[in-house]
Amino acid sequence: MSNPVGSALRAVAEGGVALVAACNRWRLPRTPNPFASGIHAPMGEELTLSDLPVTGSIPAGLEGRYLKIGANPVRPASRGHEWFLGDGMVHGLAIGDGRAQWYRNRWVGSRIAAAALGREPAPGPRRGRNDTVNTNVVEIGGRVFAVVEAGSFPVELSETLDAQRYNPFDGTLAGSFTGHPHRDPVTGETHAIAYDGSIWDSVRHVVLSPAGRVVRDVAIPVEHGPCIHDCALTARFALVLDLPLTFSMRALLAGYRLPFRWNPSHRARVGLLPRHGRAADITWCDVEPCYVFHVANAFDETDGRVILDVIAYPTMFASVGGGFDAPGRFERWTADPATRRVERQVIDPTPQEFPRIDERRFGQRHRYTYTVSVPPDGDPQLTGATCLYKHDGETGERQVHEFGSDRVPGEFVFVPAASGSGEDEGWLLGLVIDPANDTTDFAILDARAFAAPPVATIRLPHRIPPGFHGNWFPTR
Repeated sequence: MSNPVGSALRAVAEGGVALVAACNRWRLPRTPNPFASGIHAPMGEELTLSDLPVTGSIPAGLEGRYLKIGANPVRPASRGHEWFLGDGMVHGLAIGDGRAQWYRNRWVGSRIAAAALGREPAPGPRRGRNDTVNTNVVEIGGRVFAVVEAGSFPVELSETLDAQRYNPFDGTLAGSFTGHPHRDPVTGETHAIAYDGSIWDSVRHVVLSPAGRVVRDVAIPVEHGPCIHDCALTARFALVLDLPLTFSMRALLAGYRLPFRWNPSHRARVGLLPRHGRAADITWCDVEPCYVFHVANAFDETDGRVILDVIAYPTMFASVGGGFDAPGRFERWTADPATRRVERQVIDPTPQEFPRIDERRFGQRHRYTYTVSVPPDGDPQLTGATCLYKHDGETGERQVHEFGSDRVPGEFVFVPAASGSGEDEGWLLGLVIDPANDTTDFAILDARAFAAPPVATIRLPHRIPPGFHGNWFPTR
């Protein structure tokens, strides 16, 4: 069969599936979605605010931008919606000279968002019909990109967020990308494990040079179309988390917009892929079935084993309607290439998420990990999730920073005080929501005085939805 004929048949089949899914979506309950209401209710406008009020003193030398992104639907779906879906919105806060210089929020200019807003979409090449980007904001090759997994090309962002362009790394990215690329601080390379919801038999190890161009794109055979949200790397390996959350045709045909469900028949394993090796060189290590959204870090042991710190869930999206099944816990995994097994050790069973480290240590042995509390009962409104945790990998100690019973913190990122400072010598930055008053504070904590009050807070007069991931972009 010729490629044109095969492509035409595939397009017809995909169109038929989409039609059935759209019809069945109307049969789903039309109820207020917890991830599009309350604390998650989308912002309805783009703001530009200057000289924001500061309580305390912004540390000297902390100059740059904090950028964070999340799903912020222009028109929230009433049926089949999930937290991970919807038009992306980037939030930016510029700090310099001890001042909060400006705050801006801008929708990512996808075709759907632009049409709803009555303006032209962002320029640049598209990959397929879905050009929504809503998961992370990262620096690659000295430029800032909004990224997403399993779909769209990245979107390059200007300093003020107003200029946007879809950019497959100057034409070097051939397929999908990831929401969690990781930069190796030793080599300057950026690594990603990329999957595609329409390709079920392979994922890809993608490597970008320090200049931000793809220099490696290796297909890795898999089964069932696994959802691989994050990855890790060590000095020797890129780590592939092939776990039992896989593509579900049943969920897709039923009308659900996120067609991944728990698959007990899928083998749970961690792949140790030599960083310059072929797919045939990968060592697969079996692990007890579970799911991981986020990795804190990984590193090599001298005896050949690999250590991997993660937030692990017992199952994920096991019901027909999807949704979180039970909260995750902080674990240390030890992958042994000799036995091809992974040993799981619970570091802290307390429900938590969004692990971050001092990323100067990424791929190397680290000591400290910072995480965010989540409600034990899985309340999507995050009621009672009011604190951060600091884990000491050497002593086993866990410190707590409590924001108060009426505050909800999101992911916090670590910023070193100086290039040569110690691993926890620096600042933790993140957003804290006041749901009762619909406001948000940008909080700056001293990582070495973790439980102490923030050294500075910047008040934003509106609620920024919890969203997903952000990073600090220092002024160069």
